[in-house]
Amino acid sequence: MSMYTIENPVFTTYAIAAAIVIVKIMGQGWMTVYRMIRSDSGLASPEDLQVGLINKNPRQEQLELNDYVDRSRRMHRNDLENIPAFLAVGLLFIAVEPSLFLAQILMYGFVLARLCHAVAYATKQTHEVRATFYTIGSLIVIYMALHVLVIAAS
Repeated sequence: MSMYTIENPVFTTYAIAAAIVIVKIMGQGWMTVYRMIRSDSGLASPEDLQVGLINKNPRQEQLELNDYVDRSRRMHRNDLENIPAFLAVGLLFIAVEPSLFLAQILMYGFVLARLCHAVAYATKQTHEVRATFYTIGSLIVIYMALHVLVIAAS
């Protein structure tokens, strides 16, 4: 049996976790677009001030910072800074054949940490609350990388 098939429960765990965080990344981008349209503001580039189907009345103030839009943009950027490392190390982690229990704890733990981080960010929780969920996710990725490194180097 290949390690990278649905018949391998560790790979299935990764596939589920990866699919959830990929939907999270892509959904956050769409959330930013939704917020830009809803608020008629928060555009990112000067060329966005052209008449179009959605922006029929472009104005210079649409380029001004809008926290409603920018919060979503920051959440998206944070996902793009953190989730790709999980996606990469997850594939390496499968290759060292961890126990299913360890894989589930780490992979689903990462997903839960990222989702909690998103809720904390969206609801304007303190930096300490966000940092707690970031730290959990980051430590999981670091552990997975070190686990792979130790096994691969031995």
